[in-house]
Amino acid sequence: MKRLQGNGWILGAGLGVLMVLAGCAQHEMAADAGAAPAEALQSPDGAFLAYEHTAQLRLPGKDIAPRVKAVTEACQSATFGDCAVLNVSQQAGDAPSGSVQVRIAPKGVEPLIALASDKGELTTRNTQAEDLAQQVAETQLTQARLKNEHERLVEYQQRRDLVVADLLTISQRLSEIEAGLEQANRASAQQHRRIDTQLVTINLESTSSQRNRSEIGRAFGDFGEIFSTSLAYVIRVIAGLLPVAIIGGFVLWLARTWWRRRRSKRAAKQ
Repeated sequence: MKRLQGNGWILGAGLGVLMVLAGCAQHEMAADAGAAPAEALQSPDGAFLAYEHTAQLRLPGKDIAPRVKAVTEACQSATFGDCAVLNVSQQAGDAPSGSVQVRIAPKGVEPLIALASDKGELTTRNTQAEDLAQQVAETQLTQARLKNEHERLVEYQQRRDLVVADLLTISQRLSEIEAGLEQANRASAQQHRRIDTQLVTINLESTSSQRNRSEIGRAFGDFGEIFSTSLAYVIRVIAGLLPVAIIGGFVLWLARTWWRRRRSKRAAKQ
């Protein structure tokens, strides 16, 4: 009997250890899953999608300026891939805020947003894509047409039987074609830049508790101005009504005086 009790105790302890180990394994798996970064969105092969991301974050006011600096430096140093800073803005005061807009390689979008939202609250996240397939196709068609025309004119320009007027006309047209090609090439480069990189806008604002304190602080700060404005309004109202009150009182005194005299005359007659 004692041996059975001892074996049962050993079996129970072993099961307890296995449950603890299983729980630890599940906890580690959950932690790894939570730490895994979101997969980067990228335009599929054959598609021409330009992605734009907007993230709204809340941080303690004292952390906003350092976080804007950290995001900007991470972009400029290409910590998460090719990146270019397009706009940086900050607002100090009772309710500080900041904004950073960058164009970054697709693989760097999620790490950059994670850096910006570290120890903060991601309140809004929006991702949208613009389909540039038609624009890319039109630009490629324009490039091909201008290149073909340029090649034909160059060949025609080399003929020896051309007169001066024809040469001048061909030279002028070649200049126009080259200008058009340059513009089309710039448009193509901009389109591929929008496709190969993604626009990320990160807006940072102070937490709600700090905003509430800021509102109360501003209210106390504006107390004197509000009081003086209200007092000035009351003085203006009194100044506007005082002449009316004086004239009305005088008219009322005259009416009462006339009424008393009339009653006195009636009483005397009776």
